[in-house]
Amino acid sequence: MSRVLVIGAGGVGSVAVHKMAMNADVFSHITLASRTKSKCDAIAVSVKARTGVTIDTAALDADDVAATTAMLRAVKPALVVNLALPYQDLNIMDACLAAGVNYLDTANYEPREEAKFEYKWQWAYQDRFREAGLMALLGSGFDPGVTSVFATYTKKHLLDRIDTLDILDCNGGDTGLPFATNFNPEINLREVTAPSRHWENNQWIEGPALSHKQVFDFDQVGPKNMYLMYHEELESLAKFYPEIKRIRFWMTFGDSYLKHLEVLENIGMTRIEPMMFQGREIIPIEFLKALLPEPSSLGPITRGKTNIGTIATGEKDGVARTVYVNNICDHEEAYAETGNQAVSYTTGVPAMIGAALMLTGQWKGAGVFNMEQLDPDPFMDMLNRHGLPWKVQDLDAPLAF
Repeated sequence: MSRVLVIGAGGVGSVAVHKMAMNADVFSHITLASRTKSKCDAIAVSVKARTGVTIDTAALDADDVAATTAMLRAVKPALVVNLALPYQDLNIMDACLAAGVNYLDTANYEPREEAKFEYKWQWAYQDRFREAGLMALLGSGFDPGVTSVFATYTKKHLLDRIDTLDILDCNGGDTGLPFATNFNPEINLREVTAPSRHWENNQWIEGPALSHKQVFDFDQVGPKNMYLMYHEELESLAKFYPEIKRIRFWMTFGDSYLKHLEVLENIGMTRIEPMMFQGREIIPIEFLKALLPEPSSLGPITRGKTNIGTIATGEKDGVARTVYVNNICDHEEAYAETGNQAVSYTTGVPAMIGAALMLTGQWKGAGVFNMEQLDPDPFMDMLNRHGLPWKVQDLDAPLAF
């Protein structure tokens, strides 16, 4: 049994602490901290009502390393679960080093001034965490996170060699709203509007954002347009699986979403560069975020399912094989259990699982680790037991796209 500090009171943070409270044999004490304490308090009320567990709450500016360090020394957690914005990753890692606490997150660091998703800043902490005898686990969400574990499981059990890997992320949910993002609008829009990028023949291939489209028929969702994008797990997969000749990431978007996005881009609302407005400096995308629905408010109105998985081609026992590993999650079922829609659920549950594996010593080490470096079996087992069951399917032939 261990104490844990969760930073971030959005939908993912809410799911994570609900699931932690449901596993009190591992998480003996939970503190939830955020810049806005009232959000933490509301989640605490829901956790108490749904699980009977009382969690502590606190106000915290995670950009303030000294304040975060002081909270860690006061709370004395065995692990910090960082579910705040990716801009804050390095500051929280610095506080963990100062206070001697292990670290976990779900998304890699991104500078505020540039839409650049890279692990280099966090990988640079390797020696400091190793020398401190601490473990930092990066990307324990769904993608990145579960998708990387799917790939690792595929290599361990299903294929002797992986030649190509495609990650397919489909959110078939419908809110009935003309335009809404299913996680933090600012991060979502920065990600979607970035140039596409995939790994092929030991090099990165770049192209315009959302310029390469394919149709895929997703089980329990139906045919959807999916678009080639860059996503952070491509970088870690390329690093730890140099044998893979091509790694790509695809995400589905509806026509209405893309129409609104095009207009917002054209008028400059997705810009991240500061501008002057009525005598004060603003960042357009941050202003847009304030206008859009809060993702954590979408749970009661979201219907449909997510379907996220990996399709790998390669060879098993000398025979060519194509395997599809995926999870399907129902928005309404996720909301009934935790009060949050499936996009938050599919990230918050893996955060809880990664934390549980660290706290129980099933995943351990000194240094900075990506999901691909760890044994997939206990993680895959916990997915089945904690709300994200997966299945393996053999495909008749490699994908045509």
